[in-house]
Amino acid sequence: MHLFWLVLFGLIALFWSTYGLKVAYGALRLPWLKDCAPAADADCPRLSVLFAARDEEEKLPGALATLVAVDYPNLEIVAVDDRSSDSTARILDQFALNHPQLRVVHVRELPAGWLGKPHALQKAYEASSGDWLVFTDADVKFQADALRRVVALARARGWDHLALVGDVARSGFWDTVVISFFVMGFQLAADLPAVSNPNSRAYVGVGAFQMLKRSAYEACGTHRRLAMEVIDDMKLGKLVKQAGFRSGVAVAQDAVSVEWHLGLRNLIRGLEKNFFAAAGFRVGMVALQIVSMLLFNVAPFFGFAFGGGWVRVLAGIAVVAALGFHLGGDLVMRVSPLYCLTLPLGAVLFSYILLRSTVITLRQGGIYWRETFYNLEELRRGLV
Repeated sequence: MHLFWLVLFGLIALFWSTYGLKVAYGALRLPWLKDCAPAADADCPRLSVLFAARDEEEKLPGALATLVAVDYPNLEIVAVDDRSSDSTARILDQFALNHPQLRVVHVRELPAGWLGKPHALQKAYEASSGDWLVFTDADVKFQADALRRVVALARARGWDHLALVGDVARSGFWDTVVISFFVMGFQLAADLPAVSNPNSRAYVGVGAFQMLKRSAYEACGTHRRLAMEVIDDMKLGKLVKQAGFRSGVAVAQDAVSVEWHLGLRNLIRGLEKNFFAAAGFRVGMVALQIVSMLLFNVAPFFGFAFGGGWVRVLAGIAVVAALGFHLGGDLVMRVSPLYCLTLPLGAVLFSYILLRSTVITLRQGGIYWRETFYNLEELRRGLV
């Protein structure tokens, strides 16, 4: 039995001290948007910002106000009102009256074989004319020079597709615990530094902001390829990489910020549809992910506290490396470094959210997304 624990904690320590350090080192070398000078007018191609809005009356006005104030000389904004039952459509139409760069498309019915958001984004693309497309969400806020900087960065790196990692609003301790763990897990799972390597299979897509050439988007098949894909943002990045285009990631911080789901309860409910989908709607993958999260993020603390000899040493190495990785994300998020100590708590909460998403989706035979039900079998057939 002692040999079992020795091997187990040896493997966990090896993971954090090799792959974990590799990803952390690469993350330090990711470009930061603030370090890129804004593009001059002559270097700004025609750009279309596209987003879907459904029942977003609370967050939409503040986000849209920042978007129409963006300093970019050749910009169009295409907003799709996706069957809203609140005042979203009226808000969009009023903004469009005062801002000619904004065009509004109203969707009244959802065709069969589509999820609401991919369908709305497809309609936004069809109404657009930009040489470059920016896909974003209705609750995302932009700094005035963000688009000039991102265009300059994509040009300098020769990228066809660029995803930005921006700020996520938080309301208190509990959602900060979950979001900071999510940031850490996202870096590990996606291997962000490897995304720009054309020989790597790593890919990424961020719902708050990803920009790509129109020609690349069309070559990937547009959102028609993502018609029944819940995590369409990540899978768009996958399609780009599979098609052989150059992709990259940059850190935006507050240049692009999103008010996700404030409060732990809202965060848990808001992620209900996503987590089982991210596991490919496979129960076995969910089990593997939960076991892995607990082993790599919780078990080392127990091994260090209760183990002896080399077990304690190896567990201690894993604890130090894991806390250091979490700390790096905390510094980027500009939260207290002490949040790194919440690593095991974040892993437990994350495991619960994933398990809850799985159980609810299986029990109801699908997901509810913005008051529309989607059958699980259709969702599985639509996976990319």
